[in-house]
Amino acid sequence: MRFLDRTPRFLFFTGKGGVGKTSLACASAVHLASEGKRVLLVSTDPASNVGQVFGFSIGHRIAALPEVPNLSALEIDPQAAAQAYRNRIVGPVRGLLPEAVVHGIEEQLSGACTTEIAAFDEFTVLLLDSALTAGFDHIVFDTAPTGHTIRLLQLPGAWSGFLEAGKGDVSCLGPVAGLEKQRSQYKAAVDALSDPARTRLVLVARAQSAALREVARTHEELAAIGLSQQVLVINGVFPSAEAEGDPLASSIRRREQDALDALPAALRGLPRDELPLKPFNLVGLDALRRLLREDGRRPEPPEASPALPRSARTLSALAEEIAAEGRGLVLLMGKGGVGKTTLAAALAVKLADQGLPVHLTTSDPAAHLAETLKGSLSSLTVSRIDPREETARYRTHVLETRGTHLDTAGRAVLEEDLRSPCTEEIAVFHAFSRIIREAETQFVILDTAPTGHTLLLLDAAGAYHREVSRQMNDTGVRDATPMMRLQDAKQTKVLIVTLAEPTPVLEAASLQSDLRRAGIEPWAWLVNGSIAASNPQSPLLKRRARHEWREIEVVAADHAKRFALVPFLAHEPVGTDRLRELAMQRPPN
Repeated sequence: MRFLDRTPRFLFFTGKGGVGKTSLACASAVHLASEGKRVLLVSTDPASNVGQVFGFSIGHRIAALPEVPNLSALEIDPQAAAQAYRNRIVGPVRGLLPEAVVHGIEEQLSGACTTEIAAFDEFTVLLLDSALTAGFDHIVFDTAPTGHTIRLLQLPGAWSGFLEAGKGDVSCLGPVAGLEKQRSQYKAAVDALSDPARTRLVLVARAQSAALREVARTHEELAAIGLSQQVLVINGVFPSAEAEGDPLASSIRRREQDALDALPAALRGLPRDELPLKPFNLVGLDALRRLLREDGRRPEPPEASPALPRSARTLSALAEEIAAEGRGLVLLMGKGGVGKTTLAAALAVKLADQGLPVHLTTSDPAAHLAETLKGSLSSLTVSRIDPREETARYRTHVLETRGTHLDTAGRAVLEEDLRSPCTEEIAVFHAFSRIIREAETQFVILDTAPTGHTLLLLDAAGAYHREVSRQMNDTGVRDATPMMRLQDAKQTKVLIVTLAEPTPVLEAASLQSDLRRAGIEPWAWLVNGSIAASNPQSPLLKRRARHEWREIEVVAADHAKRFALVPFLAHEPVGTDRLRELAMQRPPN
């Protein structure tokens, strides 16, 4: 395995959601530990499921895994990191400033920008030669899906440049007195990331056109910021011997080989590994150890397939219920790689076919709606919340409003503040709010970023809601905030998308709990890409299908008020015709 050959100290696993980054990162950490290396496994994903993979609660502090000698793990908890960060900023002034002023500072530090900074601070500490990491030979990072990983790895340079140019007394990083330490810390992080002797990026993909295009973009963007030591891993490749005698399996194999034959030119020069698809779920220590072995298949006794739950609906049936409302906001949420973009596009096509005005958009930096649709419809508008475009628009707006009446010195301070990386978070939130308002007159279908980052966006909505409530005038009159619209079941329908696998279902259930705590009640679940609902004949697919049945029953019995089961298709659901077909697919009885 080339990606583990002469392993450097820092090993990053990144790629599009759902390609197996977490499983590979965990399996690699176990493999290195078994060779006697002292290993720290770190998740930088706000929606981390490392603990679920190991079946062991990890949390926000470095913890030794009792069943794996030499291996410790850490999940960077953005909320815990943000609270610790707020305590460091607010603690020194508490009791010295009026309580109202302290409360105002706390409110300013309650948004997603502060959460990102705090988690980022913890990430950079792990790249330093500090007492925290001195005892480890290797640090293996399981990162968030591609778009957010790129931002994370770009941040050391962004913050370092911001501090070098900084001229104000304060910034969203905190008082200027503490910035010198952070400046040297971020520079050391940049040096570590760009040193090929210390850092290797493992680009994980599936043998699918969209995933390979995404990882090619990732390769080029990270190489452009100096991260040149990269290895490509194609995960879950369907074995040729399993493709015989089953039209579905043959189609999967053919589609994968076509994608590999058309590998983007940017990836052809990279060292490359291919790992075969396994028949088992990658949960538990035994499965992780088997993942990187050639003999990963273990014979399983034949077993009759149970009947699908009668409560399962088609995606088309759910679309009919949504269409009856005439307008509204539809949010598709879930773990990366579960197919939110495809299902959002299929719903949009279904509604637009009925002549209903639909705006299909995404907040996911790694989503590519145009590539999924490959066409247009008269009543369908497609857009994307592009962080760079929104940041430029926001900066221009602020300068043309707040900056109009400032003198030269004041305008210079404002321009400096707008160069902070935090500005992007604010700009994206404003775009999110603007799109939500459109749902008053038409359907807006929003394909969201993977779970953790969507929750940070909702956290920004909550912070804005609290600030608006605090500043209400005496009349009590107020406009509906984004959070109020999200909490209104008449205006918003949240669809949780998952796969019939243990980790995605657990994460979807956790997401549902988080939404309920925020006063948002999910409307339905979509179980996507089900092999069990596709009548497979291949022995490998049959084994995978048997594992799915248990998860489908859990969704039906314990989690979803209503749910649709979307079968896995022999062909890739790209283009309006195939998206219509996807919506109409009915599971076998």
